[in-house]
Amino acid sequence: MSVRIGTRGSALALTQTQQVADRLAAVGGFDVELVRIKTEGDVRTGSLAQLGGTGVFVAALREALLADRCDVAIHSLKDLPTAGTPGLALGAIPARADARDVLCARDGLTLAQLPAGARVGTGSPRRAAQLRAARPDIEVVDIRGNVDTRLGRVPGLPGNAEGAPGDPSAVLDAVVLAAAGLVRLGRTEVVSEYFEPEVMLPAPGQGALAVECRADDAPVRENGALVEGAVQGVLAQSLAAIDDADTRLAVGAERALLARLEAGCAAPVGAFARRKGSLLYLDAVVCSLDGTRSLRLSRATDGLTEVGAHLLGIELAEELLAQGAADFADLGA
Repeated sequence: MSVRIGTRGSALALTQTQQVADRLAAVGGFDVELVRIKTEGDVRTGSLAQLGGTGVFVAALREALLADRCDVAIHSLKDLPTAGTPGLALGAIPARADARDVLCARDGLTLAQLPAGARVGTGSPRRAAQLRAARPDIEVVDIRGNVDTRLGRVPGLPGNAEGAPGDPSAVLDAVVLAAAGLVRLGRTEVVSEYFEPEVMLPAPGQGALAVECRADDAPVRENGALVEGAVQGVLAQSLAAIDDADTRLAVGAERALLARLEAGCAAPVGAFARRKGSLLYLDAVVCSLDGTRSLRLSRATDGLTEVGAHLLGIELAEELLAQGAADFADLGA
């Protein structure tokens, strides 16, 4: 038996896909083959918002699954639209890596230490808004590209293979990236500061991976919990074995909030859920793009089921809307 695993072709995508593939192979005892698929987000240029935000890195992988060109597809969960696709299912959500954002700055500077007028790069409106709220005196620069391309715009970072950009206008003092990607690539030496959620809330689903498959190959679940004794194939059993229940609950709450706000991955919305004992906690923030206005709220539930997590996200989103979040943020709600 051989399982074909669809992936984007970037260094980060290939690395995190290989890590999941190795786990599946070890559990299931089958061979795996990586199938590289070029997505719209890999081909087109421009900011994430200009490209349409959510889904630009996902649609081609989903098409490949439905066309039987691969058996599973690996996504960064924060890139996955909240609406499902008929015929497909989230077969597994492995344990989440570090969900925080990080600053990668010249000379090891922290955000507080950057001089006024410092140029900080990010392609995320969410990160940009929270940066502007924390440091209105810095210049936030919209950037695209893979991890090495972004790091290459900051001269002097440890292990920076790209060196200084040839164009002086491309030089940045720092960039903001996801901690999880740098951990998976083994590049954490470039991090000068980890942003705690109190300073910068991550994107819903950040740090987690989604293993999507055809619905017929997915583990049998009821309310998010695996059904014991259900007849399942080797692939479904392997997917169930690498799934992490607490991560599934947390990202379920975050994505339910995002869906209720009708906000995509390009919206200035941050959310982070985590289980502590018998409770699931969810923090969320909605910002104006210029960072001058924001609303941050928290809520918890003891309903540790898929339905309970989704209700938590919906209820917190309703609170944000009731307190005027849509007045200063471009939400579809």
